[in-house]
Amino acid sequence: MAILAFLEFFVYRDTWMKYEYEVDRDFSSKLRINVDITVAMRCQYIGADVLDLAETMVASDGLKYEPVNFELSPQQRLWHMTLLHIQERLRVEHALQDVLFKAALKASPPAEPQKEDSPSHLNACRIHGHLYVNKVAGNFHITVGKSIPHPRGHAHLAALVSHDSYNFSHRIDHLSFGEAIPGIISPLDGTEKVSPDSNHMFQYFITIVPTKLNTYKVSAETHQYSVTERERAINHAAGSHGVSGIFMKYDISSLMVKVTEQHMPFWQFLVRLCGIIGGIFSTTGMLHGMVGFLVDVVCCRFQMGMYKPVKEEAHLNMEENKQTPVPTENYTQ
Repeated sequence: MAILAFLEFFVYRDTWMKYEYEVDRDFSSKLRINVDITVAMRCQYIGADVLDLAETMVASDGLKYEPVNFELSPQQRLWHMTLLHIQERLRVEHALQDVLFKAALKASPPAEPQKEDSPSHLNACRIHGHLYVNKVAGNFHITVGKSIPHPRGHAHLAALVSHDSYNFSHRIDHLSFGEAIPGIISPLDGTEKVSPDSNHMFQYFITIVPTKLNTYKVSAETHQYSVTERERAINHAAGSHGVSGIFMKYDISSLMVKVTEQHMPFWQFLVRLCGIIGGIFSTTGMLHGMVGFLVDVVCCRFQMGMYKPVKEEAHLNMEENKQTPVPTENYTQ
């Protein structure tokens, strides 16, 4: 009984995630884009910005351009491999995301070791920071040349950059939408792409889902997303037209997902506990009755087996006594 009650207490302490869906009625707020991408080109050769569906160019003042080396240190490579392993398990074990929600794990990759190299020896650019955009579909892209405003949208000063310096090999350390929430690992975190040629286009088609998370550790509103990707070489002679760069085209779903952590109510725990106690007593009574019945049956048969020969022997003696004539004495006078 104590073991069953102890196990039931562990069931009571356990929690699960409940998913609900409703229409997202918030269209006036801004959407935050959190970016941390490393591109294998120098910072003066590339530019990043956002152009939404209304042809509105979003200023990239919140983004920082930091010269770095594209190759990772051993500690950073270990972190990157661990992140890729988690992403692989998340694709197979979907319930692992519930564990991350409840644990609210929060960690960051190890910082790049300090080196004495001058910025001229650094062959990559780390673009990190955040942007606030309108809550409509848009296109976040990183391409050649710095962006400049234009009456019909925007343009990039790509003519000032030599084609020999094109290299859009990149690594996405982090890309998320909305408030950064511990326990959420975005699908593109840890993605690394190496361009086989200089003129290459990488495209990511992202569907953003507003998410309201409410656990015992975190309560916030954020966004999750799913993604499909495509890449191709730019070769105008072969009919493959386009612009070299990294393009992330996102759209926002009209449905909101509410994720709530729940656990068993206390009254239900008491009812289940009483059921366990009553069931144990009932089962024990039934077993006691069955064992007693079997014992009685076995004992009765044993007793009948002991007295049966005695009764048969007495019966035979009585039969013999009846058949034997009684001698009579003749008295003479």
